[in-house]
Amino acid sequence: MTTTPAGYTYDEQSATSPVTREQLSQLLTDVMWTDDDAAALRRAGEILRPQVSDLLDVWYDFIGSTPHLVAVFHGTDGEPDAEYLDRVRGRFEQWVVDLCTREFDGQWLAYQEEIALRHHPTKKNQTDGVDSPWSHVPMSHMMALAVPVTLTVRDFLAKGESDPSQLDAMHQAWFKAVTVTLVLWSRPYAGDLW
Repeated sequence: MTTTPAGYTYDEQSATSPVTREQLSQLLTDVMWTDDDAAALRRAGEILRPQVSDLLDVWYDFIGSTPHLVAVFHGTDGEPDAEYLDRVRGRFEQWVVDLCTREFDGQWLAYQEEIALRHHPTKKNQTDGVDSPWSHVPMSHMMALAVPVTLTVRDFLAKGESDPSQLDAMHQAWFKAVTVTLVLWSRPYAGDLW
């Protein structure tokens, strides 16, 4: 039995994303997305789903040991809020699964917008009702995290795939999909310039 992470609203009615299907199509073209990538990402999801908690251990170890990254999870006492980190972790795990298994459709776009707003001053801290001195997650942090989130996933994929060409295909599809989400999450920060 699976448990829905606190604050996870994917299947609820979300506001429509201001990003159009045409803009998403252009973005997918920009990252050279193909049908083969979609299939490789689905296969990656089969491998990553049972390992998602271990994968998040690696990511959280990195974030937790990097003062400027963990700072956005600080409470008013200046210390990391463990409950806040735990609630976000559940949604982060679900994001890994969703990225690999959901269709990039209107509902997916709407939830990417919701995630973006939760990093931006528009909704930061609201979902979990935290009192944090940080009004937003710096966009530079989100963009730079593409590197550890991409590089570290390869070892997890290798636990389920020994063929180097298939491993490369899954890893490339993961990188492209992560890039697409990060570009979508930049939309509130860029405003009309997006």
